[in-house]
Amino acid sequence: MTKATEFSEYINNSYATKAENIILGGAILDGEPLADTFVKIPLKTLNRHGLIAGATGTGKTKTIQVFSEQLSSKGIPVLMMDIKGDFSGIAVEGEEKSFITERHAKINLPYSTQKFPVELMSLSSENGVRLRATVSEFGPVLFSRILDLNDTQSGVVSVIFKFCDDKQMPLLDLKDIKKVINYITEEGKSEIEEHYGKISTSTTGIILRKIIELEQQGGDIFFGEKSFEIEDLMRIDENGKGYVNIIRLTDIQDKPKLFSTFMLSLLAEIYQQMPEKGDAEQPELVIFIDEAHLIFNEASKTLLNQIETIIKLIRSKGIGVFFVTQNPMDVPASVLAQLGLKIQHALRAFTAKDRQAIKQTAENYPISNYYKTDEVLTSLGIGEAFVTALSEKGTPTPLVATMMRAPMSRMDVLNDGEIDAINAKSKLVKKYSEEIDRESAYEILTKKINEANERAAEEEAREETKTVTKKRASEPSTTEVIGKSVVKVVTSATFIRGVFGVLSKMFKK
Repeated sequence: MTKATEFSEYINNSYATKAENIILGGAILDGEPLADTFVKIPLKTLNRHGLIAGATGTGKTKTIQVFSEQLSSKGIPVLMMDIKGDFSGIAVEGEEKSFITERHAKINLPYSTQKFPVELMSLSSENGVRLRATVSEFGPVLFSRILDLNDTQSGVVSVIFKFCDDKQMPLLDLKDIKKVINYITEEGKSEIEEHYGKISTSTTGIILRKIIELEQQGGDIFFGEKSFEIEDLMRIDENGKGYVNIIRLTDIQDKPKLFSTFMLSLLAEIYQQMPEKGDAEQPELVIFIDEAHLIFNEASKTLLNQIETIIKLIRSKGIGVFFVTQNPMDVPASVLAQLGLKIQHALRAFTAKDRQAIKQTAENYPISNYYKTDEVLTSLGIGEAFVTALSEKGTPTPLVATMMRAPMSRMDVLNDGEIDAINAKSKLVKKYSEEIDRESAYEILTKKINEANERAAEEEAREETKTVTKKRASEPSTTEVIGKSVVKVVTSATFIRGVFGVLSKMFKK
């Protein structure tokens, strides 16, 4: 038995599945792809999460596209965070080219072109399905963690939420909670102190500044109504294909806080609303988070702990989460340990630091008798990757260099006309296009303050009128003034002496 034959049998046995699976591609040995040696991933293990890593230009996006196509074909919806904006071509049928057919012929895997049902979504004002959430839906704990508040500040946020609940004032957007903060430090200070205790103005000032920071990163657009409903991510089209939901995040690079806010809220919402599935035959939804380092680099320790907790728990809901990044070291070790499937594209060794990173990366993968992992990592071609997964029994599969199959859809972005056409046909765009600004904390408190100001103004006016009237009542009339003046003159000593003088002269005559 040749080495190639032995290896082929080894891989086919290790990656054999009894239930439904997807084929990522064909195995490579000594730089050559082998026919009929397929790398199969069981659908039932995809809720154990995964990692897709590799240097720029090594084929990560095409791997995600292939993965998403295979999932959609099996009736599994996909949520894709498209930060670079080069994933949207999955909505259009691809073009069969000679290099693609040759690639598939080498591994003996049939190729055909297809398109897939797509929804284009946005966190900003870009065209597509608007994604929003209310402040109330976050709750005080999650909202505090997003703002990276300490225990004292988080306690004040809890008081704010409790106050609004007691007063039946919905917290929908950021202007609501900003208004409440201003109210409890000024007009409503005594009311808060009486029922909830004293709140330091310095603490509320810090919270307010944190909210403004979030607002400047696009939080004012994200927070509000109509809230996005998780069920709309789980749609299947009339042909039985799962919808590929693409969130266009091309403007998110300079807004890491908004990105991590959205991701955490989405995962938390999915976890809260989805029923327990246990070990189902296939996942309910698979989420791909591109440029995952944007979450982890900007996240506080508290936020990282929250993400880690949700990643651990969400698999029981039938949700798979896949992180896409350039280097596996971008993902915290605590999260990396939770990932069952790893797809590692080539890494580049330009510096001593790069070589060290490659060595560390190689140590994260199973030891192989067929590959020197650290050497092969730098020599993998475009569209080739190391793969290790979980078998149906939950055990790690052997590390295998894989020639990834080519996408069936277009390997390029949609033009503006195609984007407009997708949005025009979308039911969700119509559903979430309306911006609702119903009466909430901002309007209620503004009305309350205005009414209080009006009452104060009216009371002041009444008091002023009373003062004027009283003053007028106490002042003598003109007749009284003249009369008093005459009496004063008549009764004065000078006047009397003058009168007596005149009379004396008259009598002497």
